[in-house]
Order: sequence, then C-alpha cells, then structure tokens
Amino acid sequence: MKIIVPMAGKGSRLRPHTLTVPKPLIPIAGKPIVQRLVEDIAKVAGEKIEEVAFIIGDFGAEVEASLLKIAEKLGAKGTIYHQLEPLGTAHSIKCAEESMQGNVVIAYADTLFRADFTLDTNSDGVIWVKKVEDPSAFGVVKLDDYGFITDFVEKPATFVSDLAIIGIYYFNSAEKLMSEINHIMDNNIKVSGEYQLTTALENLRQAGAKFSLGKVDDWMDCGNKNATVETNGKILEYEKDEFTEFPQSANIQNSLIIQPCYIGEGVEISNSKIGPYVSLGKGTKVINSNIDNSLIQEKTVIDHGNLSNSMIGSSAQYFGVAREISLGDFSVLDFLSK
Repeated sequence: MKIIVPMAGKGSRLRPHTLTVPKPLIPIAGKPIVQRLVEDIAKVAGEKIEEVAFIIGDFGAEVEASLLKIAEKLGAKGTIYHQLEPLGTAHSIKCAEESMQGNVVIAYADTLFRADFTLDTNSDGVIWVKKVEDPSAFGVVKLDDYGFITDFVEKPATFVSDLAIIGIYYFNSAEKLMSEINHIMDNNIKVSGEYQLTTALENLRQAGAKFSLGKVDDWMDCGNKNATVETNGKILEYEKDEFTEFPQSANIQNSLIIQPCYIGEGVEISNSKIGPYVSLGKGTKVINSNIDNSLIQEKTVIDHGNLSNSMIGSSAQYFGVAREISLGDFSVLDFLSK
C-alpha cells in the first residue's frame, strides 16, 4: 500500500505560524501534523506501507529532507512531488502520477482523525466522512439504503447531505482513479475554476465503481489558530498515557504541571503553573507564568504570562500578561518594559 499526501497549500488561515513553517510540519504535542497523519494511517491500514509520496509547494530542501525522514521512520520509501500552481484537489494527485499504482490511501494533510479504518474489499474504495453543521463548505456524499455512495457533490449551495468528505480516501486501483483524473484535465472539466477530485469520483461511480463509507469518531481541524489549539488538546487527551513522564533534560522547579501536557527536551519551567492541555516545544523557557490550553513551539521564552487558548511559534519572546494571543516565530511581545 502507498500513502499519497497532498500538502502544497500555503496555510493562509494559520498565519503568522505558517510564514516560516508549512502548516503540515507545525508540531502538535511534539510531533508534526503530517507525521501524525501518516503514522495513524499506517497503524490502522493493516498492510505494510511501501511508499509515502508528499505533494508539496516550493518549501525548500530542509522541509523535503524532513518529509523523507518521516517516511523512513515507517520503513517506507519517501517521494517528493511538487504542485506549483493551485489548480485543485485532482490536480494535486496528478502531480504524483508516477506513484499512483496499486492500492493507495490519499490523505490531505489538513486534519487529524480518530477512525475505524477497516477497508471494505467488496468496494472499489472507501471515502471517510463526518457529519457537519454547514455542509456548503465541503464536498459531501449521498448514500443508498445499503450504505454505498450514490452521489458526490462539491460545496452544495442547497442542502443535499451533511456527510462531509474529510480528505481521506482508499482506492484499490490507483490506476483507475488516475485515468479519470487525466480525463477531466484533458477535457478541462472544472468546478469553481479548479479540477476537483469529487468530479473524478462521481464519474467513476457513474461508470459502475462502488464506494463505501468510512466514518470518523473525531475529525480534528488545524485550519486556524483556535482549531489548532483545540486539536493539540484533543491529541494530548487521546494519548495522555504517552505524556506521563517528562524528559530527563527538562528542568522543572517550584512549578505545578496539570496533565495532560507535552514537555519537550530541555524545557525549563520555574515558579509557574502549566496545564492542562499545554505543549511546550524543546528548549522553551517559562518563568512566573500560568498557562493552560495552549500550544508553544521550540526555543521560546515566556515570562509573566497568563495565557489560555494561545499559540506561540518558535524562537519567540513574550513578556507580560494576557489571556489569549497568537504570536508567530521570532516575534517579541513585551508588556513589561517601560
């Protein structure tokens, strides 16, 4: 099995945190979003992962090396493809055409999930969905009485279904999907100015392909600051047994840690209350502060902070008192200086 990960988007809604780091590489509870995604798929897929193909923008050699290491940790071949124009979800998969062979999981690196990944071998593919309140912002599916998909609709203007496609798909023949993607691109078939994967899926369904439904227990968004902080908290709760011990290199003095929290290597905490649902990246220093429900990245200094529902990037400096902030990498915010 192969995992195909389209992740070329700029993550504009998560700025300033995506100005220096692509969104899928932002750490959540100490591990990049995309790494958590492919590891979760590998755990539940039930087959050895032969290859992980990442479809990226112009992210640079350092990012590409990081992605290849993620595949290597799974014992899989890592491949990098580039999508330099935002021409749609189908176009992103087209960029990885050389890897589109055999059975594949396609997972867009925007979200994390908890789901039953049992693969239905009686169908041509599985589409994972989640009920949402506002389906007009998503691709949605309609079902027959047997649970097979009868229609794919991209961002419906009027209600047709509340089952939103979350961006994770299984196909038992990547070649069939690729053939349909080539067809819609060769014939310039677009929806809202882009080549959409849902168009290819609907054409395959009309040609006789059967797609079954996969349901998620939890769909965790990382689209903006508030959603990412919430997802950090959920991951800490789901995996709280993994965060019961702190690294020996952490230096914690006269402080209270309310679990679950992630404390990275070399973190220094003094005269502070941390948690619950806080992640502190490696090398971060917290002094005289109260922090809960927040995501703090690496090598950042927080002094006299009173933070909740906050997200602070790497190598930032925060001095003062506030309740909620979003501070990007290498920023300085100082309420204490005169």
